[in-house]
Amino acid sequence: MTGMLAAAAAAADKVLYPAAAEVDRTGLVPDSHFALLAAEGFYGLFAPREAGGPGLAFTEALRVVETLAGGCLATTFVWLQHHGIVMALLMTPNTELRARLLAPAVRGEVRGGGAFSGVVHTPPRVRAVRRPGGWSVSGRVPFVSGWGIVDLLHVSAHDETTGEVVSGLVNACPGPGIAAVEPLTLVAGQGTNTVSLELRDLVLPDEQVTTRTDRAAFLAGLAIGLRVDSALALGLTDRAVRLLAEAEPKAADALRSERDDLRDRFDTALGEPDRLPALRAACSELTQRACTALVVAGGGAALSAGHPAQRLAREALFTLVVASRPAVRSRLLDLLAGPADLGRVPALAAVGGRR
Repeated sequence: MTGMLAAAAAAADKVLYPAAAEVDRTGLVPDSHFALLAAEGFYGLFAPREAGGPGLAFTEALRVVETLAGGCLATTFVWLQHHGIVMALLMTPNTELRARLLAPAVRGEVRGGGAFSGVVHTPPRVRAVRRPGGWSVSGRVPFVSGWGIVDLLHVSAHDETTGEVVSGLVNACPGPGIAAVEPLTLVAGQGTNTVSLELRDLVLPDEQVTTRTDRAAFLAGLAIGLRVDSALALGLTDRAVRLLAEAEPKAADALRSERDDLRDRFDTALGEPDRLPALRAACSELTQRACTALVVAGGGAALSAGHPAQRLAREALFTLVVASRPAVRSRLLDLLAGPADLGRVPALAAVGGRR
């Protein structure tokens, strides 16, 4: 276990998980959670050593995400959005912006979130119009997490004239250009402070622009995010399996083995984008089964407010839909609507054998 992974395990088991029920009940993540992640260097998790990060391999960093997600999904989801800003600053040709913000972003002194879902939809819901010295951004971003927690948003908008997606950093607070903020009430992850934003002539100055790229290339670049999002699901699976092992070790062992195999297959397929949607879907489907198994093992007590099984089961729903893409959604529906695998249930398999 690497030093970062050991630190993540300690944070998850000693701080995040013990507080997860209260975060779920109140819909509030203590700022001390984010301060801890910053102090441990997790805000620079995906950054190379020369930029102040730990220089971990991508798959090693994903294990850290898994571990933290198994502690508190809301905390981890908000924190995970920050890495989009770090990666954008690492890759941007805007050297002045990188020089100004990369180091504090890696240290977690400046914290960020993402607002790109408006350009994923077809047709894009957020538009960028060229103005002197920058861009005017208008439209609806349906899902923005970390509102009131993060300092900056990485906003993406579509320029209909050029076909490009323009992305850049804006302040994450009410002000000119933020026409409406609609808080969303979620069945799980309420502590993510997720809102819908209506933008109207929001000014994105040239000096704040991170990238301008063809929309097809922009969407293709989101494919790797399927693996990152799957780390959230695998983290919930791990927590469910650990709790399940106390009452049903055989079932826990089977789910753990399936989780390990799926993770290995996903990591092997990282260079093959066409395989990723099916694997992303399989991760969330496995999480749903693992968390449901924990509810079954817990019996009636698992339905009581505050019981970890019911919370994890609701959080499994979160991983089914968050950052989903049409290809992932289609694969998930195939898995969920397909015939049951009776071989997983020995008693039913035996009945089938007598027919």
